[in-house]
Amino acid sequence: MAAGECRWSVVIPAFNEAARLPRHLREVVAYFDARDEAYEVVVVDDGSADGTSARVCEVRRAHPAVRLVHFPRNRGKGRAVRAGMVQARGALRLMADADGATPIAEVERLEAAIERADVAVGSRARRDPAVMRQTRPHRRLAGNLFNLAARGLGVGDVLDTQCGFKLFRGPVADDLFGALRTEGFGFDVELLLLARRRGYRVVEVAVNWADQPGSKVGVLRHAPGMLLEILAARWRLAAHPSCRRHP
Repeated sequence: MAAGECRWSVVIPAFNEAARLPRHLREVVAYFDARDEAYEVVVVDDGSADGTSARVCEVRRAHPAVRLVHFPRNRGKGRAVRAGMVQARGALRLMADADGATPIAEVERLEAAIERADVAVGSRARRDPAVMRQTRPHRRLAGNLFNLAARGLGVGDVLDTQCGFKLFRGPVADDLFGALRTEGFGFDVELLLLARRRGYRVVEVAVNWADQPGSKVGVLRHAPGMLLEILAARWRLAAHPSCRRHP
């Protein structure tokens, strides 16, 4: 790889994650250090009030591959991930949640899958005897209902739209996130709708995942807003049928 090139970008959105993020961030850095490939980790602090940025800076002092983007106020997870992705430089760009629910080594499953695709989506719904999924029953039920609604709106055969572990080819990330408009938790669905509209190849891969305490997404609190965001995104795409990617 030529000087100045970066193979991997890991984008981690964070909102009030001072307690959970440092451990996961160090795991991410240790993993990619061991791979001996050029990488960066872009943490986007989405207006945290608990010292999240300070914790990131502590890790950054020992690991210059870590970068921090800071919003003075909370803008939404979609806005945070978009900000990180448009600043990222990697040929491969991973979106990963701050809580480490999916171990960073699971990126190898997505890396293998993206050889035949443009976007590789981590999944808690795809069955694979080699992976384990640990989640509370009510969250599993709510997730299944939400994903059923999302599939009805046109995301194709993706069973789990909301898993925060997705890998993009660099130019594909530039295209999709450059067009993304959803700022809240419903942004994953707009990304998949955009990918489908533009003709990108999307593959879904089962990954190990364990529910973590302190989730920022409330089933009853956020689901209505997410559905409204998805409907708005669907309307935008229907209103602009010319946005298909040309071969």
